[in-house]
Parts: sequence; structure tokens; C-alpha cells
Amino acid sequence: MMRSLFSGVSGLKTHQTRMDVIGNNIANVNTTAYKSQNMVFSDLLYQQTQAASGANAATGRGGINARQIGLGAKTAAINTAITRQGSAQSTNNPWDVMITGQSFFIVNSGSQNFFTRDGSFTIDGAGNLVMASTGYRVMGWQVDDETGEIQSGVVNALQIMNEKNMSAPAEATTKGIAAGILDKNDTNVHSKAGLVRTMTFYDGRGYLYTAQFSIHALSKDGQYYVQLDDIIDSNNQSLVDYYKLENINQIANFGSGGNITETKVYSLPDNVTYTDGNPATFKVDYNFGEILDGFSNSPMMGIAGSSAEVKTINGAAAADGATLTAGQTVVMGGNVTLDKNVLETEYGLIYDGGKYYYQPDGGARVELTNDMTDANNVTNWGEVLSKLSGNADAGATADVQIDTTTPLTIDDKGSVTLAFTAEFKAAADIPAGTVYNGTTKQFASTLNYPDAADPEATKVLEKAYGLHNTDNTTYTINYISPNGYASITKNETYGGNMLVFDTNNGKFSYVGNPDQDAVTLDFAGTATDMTGETVDLGHFQDISIDFSTMTNVNNGKTSTAGFDPGDGTSNNLGSGRKPGALIGVEIGQDGKIRASYDNGYSKLLGQIAVAKFANAAGLAKAGNNLYKTTLNSGDFDGVGIDITSDGEGSMESGVLEMSNVDLAGEFTEMITTQRGFQANSRIITTSDSMLEELVNLKR
Repeated sequence: MMRSLFSGVSGLKTHQTRMDVIGNNIANVNTTAYKSQNMVFSDLLYQQTQAASGANAATGRGGINARQIGLGAKTAAINTAITRQGSAQSTNNPWDVMITGQSFFIVNSGSQNFFTRDGSFTIDGAGNLVMASTGYRVMGWQVDDETGEIQSGVVNALQIMNEKNMSAPAEATTKGIAAGILDKNDTNVHSKAGLVRTMTFYDGRGYLYTAQFSIHALSKDGQYYVQLDDIIDSNNQSLVDYYKLENINQIANFGSGGNITETKVYSLPDNVTYTDGNPATFKVDYNFGEILDGFSNSPMMGIAGSSAEVKTINGAAAADGATLTAGQTVVMGGNVTLDKNVLETEYGLIYDGGKYYYQPDGGARVELTNDMTDANNVTNWGEVLSKLSGNADAGATADVQIDTTTPLTIDDKGSVTLAFTAEFKAAADIPAGTVYNGTTKQFASTLNYPDAADPEATKVLEKAYGLHNTDNTTYTINYISPNGYASITKNETYGGNMLVFDTNNGKFSYVGNPDQDAVTLDFAGTATDMTGETVDLGHFQDISIDFSTMTNVNNGKTSTAGFDPGDGTSNNLGSGRKPGALIGVEIGQDGKIRASYDNGYSKLLGQIAVAKFANAAGLAKAGNNLYKTTLNSGDFDGVGIDITSDGEGSMESGVLEMSNVDLAGEFTEMITTQRGFQANSRIITTSDSMLEELVNLKR
């Protein structure tokens, strides 16, 4: 009976322990990331009153079992449901983080690492990421200042809100990328201006600029050159003008340049004829606008149209073969027809009863007739004609005369036709040996090429082919066929970079020089302006521009090629930026903490590392939602892991993990525990009654 008493006592103790576990679970039903526990019973020691015996074949007697009396129950184990995920609770606090999976946050008390599933973090006064409940620092990995990438290793406390992270200082652009499709059939790459593209970049003070580039097609398939045309500031002003310089090359050099030899076939225009010979002969027929100053700007000559012809050359009648030299006077004649509306609205004449009247300012109305013998009448018509001539701007002489030898006519609709003469000066750059062709009524010159003695040889090329010879460009005629087609070699020195593609597949080959993927926009440290003053350009940094991803393929005659700052990676290193202030911080699923700034810049501040154990249930609870390692949990190596490295875990910001206590299960366990406790108490009371009866035997 004494044994039963103590068995009951042990049962009461174990059920009390179980009730303690249940009570703790229920008490922590709302504790963040709490992991519920359960208790396992086992029987206690046994008292053996008789040993077991085996069967005896000699006597024919069978074996008997041992006789054992149990001495009660004990606590076998208290297990923690540490791998069972708690539900998610949204808090909308960006510093609250929930782990999914079986990992643990690493926190440090200052002397020891602990582990927790409680992700209710905050920022302390020193800018550290800490547990809101204990102030223990959250551990993780720092960022390499040079690469901007996470530098994994032994975990350190994450100081998020330090001074260098509160703002993003200005940074000059150092890298650029040229990418997209360059279509060879795009008309822009064959134009004089080329395919114009821009790239924005920052200087060291955070000021924004725009570099203007152009891409030009060469005659050989797959070959282009890229040049820097200008740099514009944020006020849309060219830096050449801003710094009072002569050209953009004083600010930046984009490639050392080179000599490109182009061979193209041109056809002669209608006004140029070619005669084969040695030397070759070109005959160029000029229109009046090319020979006479002001002719193209004269409204009257435009109205006269094909009726305009040469009357005299340097005072002599225009005859076939007459020579014209620079500065000589050429008198033109022609007819103009002005309708009634033009005469009334443009020249202030009055049309009344089939007649025209001229009324000078403040004077009486005077009739204009077709009598060319009336000097006053001719003078009045001349006033109208003088307005029409545009003498003030056209460059013709002041004398625009009515041709009195040709009658003036006024038709029944009020249209007036009159003949006139006007004087022009021969242009200063008129080719030597220009003569008047009486048959075509044009001026023409016959020039030889090649002929070193002929100073007008270059003009033949300009007139015949529309080429514009500049200081850094030369042209050479290789061959001219009898049907008027010429092969011309153009040798041009340019200030850019060769851009070459593989014509088999359109992939990039090189830029600048063979085996080179990138070229540098090289800024000068200083420049000398037109006043002789030194301009400091030290706030610019050289920009390396990578062309390796550009392709030369068909895209419907449209090029998508363009320039962007940065290296094109996820962090877009080298893109530059203006100064910026911190406007937000977020924690990604991989635990990486990124800061956002009002200049559009995003910066990686660090990464929360996690720990994973071979036997997480072997961790010891240390209170305050903390765990520590034991001999049966496995050790922490001090480095930690990326939570996404195994593909099973992640972090969610703005969410906390709730307790995984199952209240329904706990209440059920509480009922069975209560009944067990009640039954064990009955053991004691019944044993007590039996002892009482035994004591009463002495009476």
C-alpha cells in the first residue's frame, strides 16, 4: 500500500508538470513566434518480487514470468514543435520580419549569440537593427564599399541608419552602355547628321549633362563610326558656348579618330557634261542664282521665271561666248504679270472702271496707263516695280527700270503685264573662264580635272556631285565613264571610333580597335577659352562606354540603338547620381536591406543572415523568445547562411509569425490531464482508507 501511495504521488507530480506545460502554452498563445511544447510520460522504476524462470525439460515444469510492481510515472521528455510554422500576422511595419522555413534569426546580447524566430525588429538610437523586446542586435553581413555587393563572412551587427546611409552623395558617371539594334537600312545612319543618340550623365557635383553622339554608316557593309557631337547642360546650353571654347574636343575626346577611305559611285547631274580626254573636261551650266549676287532673293526674278534673260554683260550686249568675271554688272530683262488682287492688296493701287490709280501718301490720285511715252506714268509704275524688286535685301542695284520699249498691257480682269530691267553683280567666287552660252541662255564654264594648274578643279566636284570639301576632307576622281558615272574616293579624317560588326550574323566585333569592347569618353582636366583663360574641367570623370551588346540586324529599317549610363547590371554601377536624401528602407525575401533615395538611387545596406541547425528541437529556450545552442542541437559556425540558399526559406517584411499553439488541442490535453490528476488523487485516498483499516485491526 505504501507503494501505491507513492505511485499516486508520482502520478500527481507528472500530471502537474504536464499541466504546467499546457498552462505555459496557453499563456503564450499570442506570443510572437512562440513554439508550443508537449510532455511525454514514462513509467518509473519497478520492484521485482520474484524473478522469471525458464522451462525445465527434465522435470517437465514450465517457466514463469517475473513478478514486478511499478513505482509510478515520470516525465520522459518535453518536446518543442519548433518546425511547425506559425500563422502570419500583418503589421505593416517594415521592420517586422517573418521567417518561413526552419531557419532562425541571429541576435547578439553583446557577449553571446542567441537565435530567435521573433522578427519584431526596430532601429535603436545608434541606428542599429535590434530586437524590439530586448535590444539585442540583429546580425548579418555588411556591404563591400567598392563593389556594392554583400561581403559574406562572420556575421556582424547591422547598423542601418548610420550617417553614410542617411544620404546618397553625388557621384560622377563612369560607365555607359551602348546597346540595341543598328539597322543598316535606317536612312538616318546614311544621312549627313547620322543616327543621333544621347546619353545623360552626372559630373562629380551631381549636375546632369547630355552627351550627343551620332552613328554614321560607311560604304563597307557592317562598318560604321561613332562620334561625339556636343555636350549640353541642364539649361540646354552647349558646353562649348558656356565655357567660350572653340570646339567640343577641348572638353572631351571620344576616340583618337582615323582616316576612312570611301569609294562611291556618283552620276553627273543634268547641268554637268563630261568629255573624256587628257585632261578630262567638265562643262558646268550655272543657273543665274549661282552666278549673280541677290538673284535668288529677288521676288521679281521669281515672278519673271523663264522670261528672264541676260541683256548686257559689263555694258555690252550679251553675245555667245562673252566672258563674265567677278564683280561685273549683268543687266537682266524679263516680264512680270501682276493680277488685280496683288496690285490692290500688296502695292496699294486702286482699280476703278478698268483703270488703275496710284495715290502717293497725302497726294492726289493719279491714273496709271499703258502709255510708255509718258515719263510720269513710267515713274509711277516704277514705284510699284521698285517695291516688287526687293532691292534693299536682294543685292541688285537700286535701279529697277521699266522697259519702255515694250508696251504695258492691262487685260479685262485687271492683270497687268510689264517689261523690266534689273542690274546684278557677278558673284565674287565665280569660276574663272565663265562664258555666256547664247544657245542655252545660261552661263557656263569648262574646267579640266585633274589639272594642277586649274584652281577650280575642286569646284567641279562640288558642282557635279554635291560634295562639300572641308579642311579635313579630300576627294579624288578615280574614273568617269562615258555615260556620266564617276567613282570617287573620299578620304576623311574623323574624331570618333570605328564600329564594326560581323556581317555573317550581325554580332558586335569591335569598337575603336580590334579586340576592344568599350571606348572611353575622355574628359580634359582643363581647357583654354577664347579669351585665354583656363577652364577647370576636373568635375568630370572619364566614361567607359561598352558597345558589346549592340547588333547589326534587320529591324524594319528602324534602329533601336541607344546609350544609357551605368554598366547595365542589377546595381547599374557607374551610372552616377545627384545628391539624394533617404526616403525609405525595405527588407527583401533574401534578407537584403535596401535603401531608397529621392534621386532614384537604390543602395544595398546589408543582409540579415540566418542560422540553421541539424536538430532545431535540441535548442534550449532562453526566455524572451530566444534560443541557445546545446550539445544536441548542433553548433553555430559564426557565419550563417543566406535564407534563400536552399530554396526553401524566405523572409516577409511587414509580417510577424504568430504562436503555433493549437488551443483546441491544448484544451483537450487539459481535460485528459485533469482526469489523470483526479485518478491519481484517488489512488492516494483509497490507499489511505486501506491503511486506516489496517490500523483499526488493533482495536
